[in-house]
Amino acid sequence: MQVAFHCGAHGTDLYRMVKTLTQNRDWLLAHGIEPLTPNKHRDVFPEALNSLQGAPATPEMERVMLDAMLDSDNPHRILCSTPTFLGKAERAVSPDGLYASAPEKLATLATLFPSAEIEFFIALKNPATLLSFIFAQDGTRPYPDVMAGIAPESLRWEPTIRAIRQALPEHRLVLWCHEDTSLIWPEVVRRLATMPSDVPLKAGLQMLGDILNPEGIDMIREEMSKQERLTIDTRREIFAAALAKHARLDQIETEITLPGWTQDLVDHISDLYDEDVARIAAMPDVEFIAP
Repeated sequence: MQVAFHCGAHGTDLYRMVKTLTQNRDWLLAHGIEPLTPNKHRDVFPEALNSLQGAPATPEMERVMLDAMLDSDNPHRILCSTPTFLGKAERAVSPDGLYASAPEKLATLATLFPSAEIEFFIALKNPATLLSFIFAQDGTRPYPDVMAGIAPESLRWEPTIRAIRQALPEHRLVLWCHEDTSLIWPEVVRRLATMPSDVPLKAGLQMLGDILNPEGIDMIREEMSKQERLTIDTRREIFAAALAKHARLDQIETEITLPGWTQDLVDHISDLYDEDVARIAAMPDVEFIAP
């Protein structure tokens, strides 16, 4: 059995993956793949982890969890998607770096199903917009309390991913940039769900529907209908053209108004993020989905 955890990061998904998988649930179930909505495991996983206290689950506990969560019989792949796997949003920031607790959290998730092949899927996000998202959430402590003197430019993705690889060298790790998601969403969904490229993907335009005006979606559907054989490159070109012409600026531009921040700081953090992404994409032990 395979268990795939789609873990966020915060502010990158907003449960779009759950909605898309649900739209394709009939095909998935027919092929031995069950997507779980968060309510299916929201209580099961914490209770199991509290009981295990760091030890791997026994075969009996695995079966109890599966019986509590699954609707189908003996699926060969289970899909779980929620940003809470990485913890509370504000805890993404610490003196030890960005998502410093991620290696431990993911390793703990792996103990739930020691007999399964465990895979992790994570969308990276520019730390500047990630922090902006975190501090816009209800319940997040004030900026000075969370940052506590942490230099924003010290929050880097490369050390985090290397730490995850070191902690979980045997598990599949699939990454992509949130900023690219509008162009690569079908590939992300298919990679997680193991759906072949020749299988129609329902809700494949869901991500674009959030950032394009209706004319943009109409343009995409019209252009795609003209293609005798729609390749990934052609589809991305169509998506990019629609974004260039019909994007909703209020949905693709983020105004960052964090205390003490300047445009120069935002640009510097963005440059560092680009450097991190280039290094991460070149790592031999990760799968990186690029546009």
